[in-house]
Amino acid sequence: MTQTVAHGRESVHSPPRLRSDAPFFISLALMGGLYLLLIVGMLLADVSYTSPNHLLDALRSPPIRYAIWLSLISCSVTTILSLWVAVPTGYLLSRWQRSGRFRALRHVIDASLDIPIVLPPLVIGLSLLILFQTPPGRWIERQTLHWFGTPITYAIPSVIIAQFAVAAAFAVRTMRVTFDQLNPRSEQVALTLGCTRSQAFFMVVLPEARRGILTAATLAWARALGEFGPILVFSGATRMRTEVLPTTVFLELSVGKIESAVAVSLLMVACALVVLVIVRVFGSEDFGKGLTP
Repeated sequence: MTQTVAHGRESVHSPPRLRSDAPFFISLALMGGLYLLLIVGMLLADVSYTSPNHLLDALRSPPIRYAIWLSLISCSVTTILSLWVAVPTGYLLSRWQRSGRFRALRHVIDASLDIPIVLPPLVIGLSLLILFQTPPGRWIERQTLHWFGTPITYAIPSVIIAQFAVAAAFAVRTMRVTFDQLNPRSEQVALTLGCTRSQAFFMVVLPEARRGILTAATLAWARALGEFGPILVFSGATRMRTEVLPTTVFLELSVGKIESAVAVSLLMVACALVVLVIVRVFGSEDFGKGLTP
């Protein structure tokens, strides 16, 4: 409705009537809710299929206890190795992007680091197996056997390498995004005040990137926990030797023990929930502010 006030040629328009946003948000919630319903349905199906007795029986089984132990150890070692690679690589990629030199080479390297993410897991395991059949790979295998008394292929080291080959790619991508989001001004100020590049990196950049480092570590750990394809090809699925939780699910299913497989799956779900809670709590902005003096 338009109201006209006779003061010269001026007219006063009443504000338009606002429409409700409820239908728009309801439609979005319905589309997203379908996927959430699928996740909840899968979890409820797993819980209803097993029982506490099946879970206790799985925890009493020596092979499953060995798989839990090996999974925890290998995933932790993989996380450390992934951060050892991801932090410097992500920093170099981020600073290299801002320099603007050798753009084509930068894109090639950046795309190469994403190959483990897009490749099928079985292909990664097969590639690792072939790599250690080459002369350099056989030499490394002999040296490992001589110094540590264990081979790499179809042994515990192969489990860590298979997990690392995939998990490190996710950690590198996370750290690259983390360093891209940091303001380089703090680092530049430290350099003008007399710090060397390494001092500015360790004293300024790393403290600012602590939440990204925690996220990268958690993501690498969770990705290593769920790795199956490369381990199956490169390490095998040998009981009490190279058995981790994903291969335990495969082995239990192969002998018809569906209840034990579901129980182990629920253990992995519980580990995933713990990891997500750690990320949400300790990686949140409010927690980060609480650490800042």
